[in-house]
Amino acid sequence: MRTAYHEELESITDSLVDMAHLVGSAIGRATTALLDADLQLAESVIAADEKVDDLQRDLENRAIALLARQQPVATDLRIVVTSLRMSADLERSGDLAQHVAKLARRRYPERAVPRDLRRTILEMGQLAQRLMAQAAEVLITHDVEAALQLEQDDDRMDELHRLIFQHLLDDQWHHGVETAVDTTLAGRYYERFADHAVSVARHVVYLATGEHADELTTDSPATV
Repeated sequence: MRTAYHEELESITDSLVDMAHLVGSAIGRATTALLDADLQLAESVIAADEKVDDLQRDLENRAIALLARQQPVATDLRIVVTSLRMSADLERSGDLAQHVAKLARRRYPERAVPRDLRRTILEMGQLAQRLMAQAAEVLITHDVEAALQLEQDDDRMDELHRLIFQHLLDDQWHHGVETAVDTTLAGRYYERFADHAVSVARHVVYLATGEHADELTTDSPATV
């Protein structure tokens, strides 16, 4: 009975990792669709988000059933409750990737991002995908240091987000209001996607240590 119980807990973590891999791939493909005005690729990202939603619903159902049947306590309870929170972060990340793809679809056959901002948006997309890959890895390893490092790596996303606004406010901006809105939205989607990856990593810190990331000290135990 206990073996089956722990297998259920592990399957919940496996589902989170699957979700992280799916949304990481989605933001990468959505970025390509956005920059290349690739309608077919955009449509595939939009359609694929349903799988992420299905995974979240299934995870929630299993977690709630586990709470009802097993009444977990201590570390096991942390795993179940925190997994529910992480699944919400990952589901929202999938929505944000879908938003990027919809932005590409809405402007097709034109490109939503002007040439002088393509490099910035490309870096944001690559960084978003990399941060989510790191989040997936710390879900597997429960590596506290790697989880905390992810939050520092997110600083670059914030810098890129600010660069977009600086560009939009420059007197030399000549792409019009519609493109300014598109670019602002794209930047916001990537920035929020990265925030959700960081949130997942912070939840892993709590799972591994019993402390929230902002409460953690160098003297804190690595695991509980």
